[in-house]
Amino acid sequence: MSERQKVYRFLTAIDDAGFCHKVTEALSQGWELYGSPSYAYDAKEGIMKCGQAVVKEVEPFDYSREVKLGAL
Repeated sequence: MSERQKVYRFLTAIDDAGFCHKVTEALSQGWELYGSPSYAYDAKEGIMKCGQAVVKEVEPFDYSREVKLGAL
C-alpha cells in the first residue's frame, strides 16, 4: 500500500454566499478545513474578503506548479 500525499489550497473570495458555496463545494469533493477562516477589509474595493485553507490526502503524484490542485 502506498502512502497518500497531502495537498493544500487556500480559497478566497468576497464575503458573501458565494464564498460559502466555494468552501462547501471543496468539502463535498473530499477537502477538509485546515485552521480557521480569515477575514480582511479591502479598502481599495471597499469590501470584506475572506479565506479558508483546506487540505486533502490524494494518491501520490509528481508535483509541479502546473498541477491544478482543485482537480485532485
